[in-house]
Amino acid sequence: MTHSRPTLSALLDDHGLAPRRDLGQNFVVDPNTVRRIAELSGVGPGDRVVEIGAGLGSLTLALAETGADVVAVEVDTGVAAALRDVTSDLSSVTVIESDATTLDWVDRLDGDGWVLVANLPYNVATPLVCDVLDEVPSVERLLVMVQREVAERFAAGPGSKAYGAVSVKVAFHGLARIVGHVPASVFLPRPNVESALVEITRSAPPDVDADQLFSLVRRGFGQRRKMLRRSLADVVGAEVFTAADVEPTRRPEELDLDDWVRLAVAAGEPT
Repeated sequence: MTHSRPTLSALLDDHGLAPRRDLGQNFVVDPNTVRRIAELSGVGPGDRVVEIGAGLGSLTLALAETGADVVAVEVDTGVAAALRDVTSDLSSVTVIESDATTLDWVDRLDGDGWVLVANLPYNVATPLVCDVLDEVPSVERLLVMVQREVAERFAAGPGSKAYGAVSVKVAFHGLARIVGHVPASVFLPRPNVESALVEITRSAPPDVDADQLFSLVRRGFGQRRKMLRRSLADVVGAEVFTAADVEPTRRPEELDLDDWVRLAVAAGEPT
């Protein structure tokens, strides 16, 4: 059984806790919402799930109901202790008290085929998702609840106002799509922003030096209003644009992943 607003409020009181703004704690207090997230995740018996920012277990319990094994990561000592109490009768749930930004993922997640499902704190959502995509290949699929604008950046394509360096990073690793929206009314405390659910499914990355690629991407989007021939002038010459079949008069938000990859490959070739 997942938490309702009264039961979660009682849990906070029983353990002498209150939501911490510095940790971006907004607990989901609507059973229908967490069950919808669990359903959208597509996990079931035999699947292995890692949940970041598990809080008091609203989503953890919904994921456990599917029959999946859940590794629940929570940084707050008091909340982690309460979460252990909440899940003490569930052998399928393992609680880890740790900061997900410094966690040794290789040590904690053995083998492949993991799914990350989480209500991510807004202040760390983007770097956490990027780090998992870059450094934790054992996580093959992600379903994360984040601020709506962040979800739009993850899933944005060329030409969109939301499209940027993060969008290219996500596209490099797989396919992102927004699969739902979550109203502020289901949280305690209620946030001042809207939330969305974004799914990211891994695929094989392009054959390119990733450091070279993202160095160009960051440089380009650092001056996104300028044409590429100006924003990349000190690292990309006219011959590179020609070799990559990329018009130097284009702006960074007009290039898709394939364009950026060709540009990086051409820039890395000996002259």
